[in-house]
This record gives sequence, C-alpha cells and structure tokens, in this order.
Amino acid sequence: MNWLGEKMKDLSIRLKAFGDCLVWESLKQHTTFKVGGEVMYYVYPKSLLALQRVIAIAKEENLPLKVMGKGSNILASEKPFHGIVVNLDRFMNNTIFDEEHIFVEAGASLIFVAFEAMKHDLSGLEFASGIPGTIGGACFMNAGAYKSSMSEIVEKVWVLKEDRTEWMSAQECEFGYRSSVFQKHPDWIILGVMLHLKRSNMQEIKELMDSRRERRMASQPLEWPCAGSIFQNPENQPAWKYIEDVGLRGHKINGAMVSEKHANFIVNADHALADDIAELIGLIQTSVKERYDVDLKTEVEMFNWND
Repeated sequence: MNWLGEKMKDLSIRLKAFGDCLVWESLKQHTTFKVGGEVMYYVYPKSLLALQRVIAIAKEENLPLKVMGKGSNILASEKPFHGIVVNLDRFMNNTIFDEEHIFVEAGASLIFVAFEAMKHDLSGLEFASGIPGTIGGACFMNAGAYKSSMSEIVEKVWVLKEDRTEWMSAQECEFGYRSSVFQKHPDWIILGVMLHLKRSNMQEIKELMDSRRERRMASQPLEWPCAGSIFQNPENQPAWKYIEDVGLRGHKINGAMVSEKHANFIVNADHALADDIAELIGLIQTSVKERYDVDLKTEVEMFNWND
C-alpha cells in the first residue's frame, strides 16, 4: 500500500470511531439524480459530539467538508471529491412532539415528519408529504410546494457555528423564495428545527395529503431519477411554460431528458452523466434568455464543479 493509501486507511479508522464511514463512496448511491463522482470519506456521525469531532478532523487534515441530506436537490459532478461528506440522516434524526410544537433533528426525513404530524392531528406540513429530503435540507433552501413553505411553520432553527450551538429565530434565518441565510454561510450546520403546527383533524389532513400525492403522481415524472423542480419560477409565469415555449419539452442530451410530463423536471432517462444534465440546464437557460430575456435560476445545488 502506498503512502496515500496508508494515510487514508489511518484517517478512516479515526473517522469510524465517530460514526459509520465509507471510503471512496460513489455519490450515485446518495443522490436522487443517480449521478456523481466518488467521495473520499462519506460519514454518518453518531451524535453532535461525533459531528464536532469529524469537523475538527477535517480541519486538522485540511480537507473540505460538505453536509448532505438525501441528495434530492443536488447535482454532483463526476469528479472525485477529496474531502468528507457528512450525512446526518442515519443517527441524528429524532423527532419529539410537544403539543403543537415539533422538535426535529436535521437528519429526519421530511416525508416521515409530515406523516407523523398527521398522526398527531397537526396540520401545516401537508405540503411537504411528497418532498424527499431532510428537515435540515428543507430549511436550508426553504423548501415548499402548493404555495406553502417551511418558513411558515419554522419557529426556530438550532445551528452549529464553529464550536458553539445556538437557536436562531425564523426572522434571523432570512427565509425567502427557495432561500435562507444558511446559503450565505455554508460553514453553519443546521442541527435541528422547532416547528409550530396547528391542531386539526387527522382524517382531513390525510385526505389532503392523499389528493396531493395523486396530483404529484399524475403531473411529475417520479418514475425516473430526478431532483424535483430544476428552476425557480420567475414572476411572470412558471418556469415550465418558458421551457415548453422554447420547444425543449422532451429534449435530450445523451441520457438526460427534459421530462415530457413536466418541463421543469430533468430526468436521468438512460444512464446520464452529471455533465449531460448540466449541459441541458445550460441549454434551457440560454434558450429562454435569448427568446424572452428571462434568467432562469436553478433550485438544484451544484456540488463539486469548481476546481
């Protein structure tokens, strides 16, 4: 084994003391697009203390660190990532109900929490019952659907800043359309969220969630690997309408395709690479800009693209 191999082995042993650690793990296994290169270390910390130690090790070794949830809103490049990806969804995912409040660790599934809220006769998370991400990721991007968003139910967010934790109010989170203050501070790590919901009837909540699930199945290409909506909606009309009007519904670049069912979705139809998806995004943006002078902004996060 060469020097680099020995060093990686030693570091992986250190990391495994604080959680499950995978070495040279492919992001294809961890993104809903099913694309992405290999990650040097993919770690599931066992606790907040373990997370802090993983962060400290990354700093000691001068390795970049990225926190990732379920990979449902990420387009990762095919390049290897010479750093550490941290995932909180395996161990840091507890949910506690306290009357109309829910305290949720960042790694908890948004869909799971929505259904648990329903079982507790709590309304407000119906919009999230089909969003395949974590609570932390949903707060990071102020996820939303059906004209509702996380900002309407978030009361506080528990955040790790350097070596200290603090609760930030919803106002301090600076929520906007698919945005938050956390996007300006990638070094801050969301640890948990306090949600405030409203009492309602479980059956009524279930019926609304069921009807929306049927609507999603009918209107979105959920049978294909994808990352949900690619572009934010401009003010004048939905992004899908611009994409359709420039004639790109169904357009393909190798294995990447603009969905026939919903033009604001790009799907991995046939072993697409990240470059195929990125090229298709660029083509859509250029086409819409040239014809309508509208800048389509992506919702998906581009990860590990810059040198």
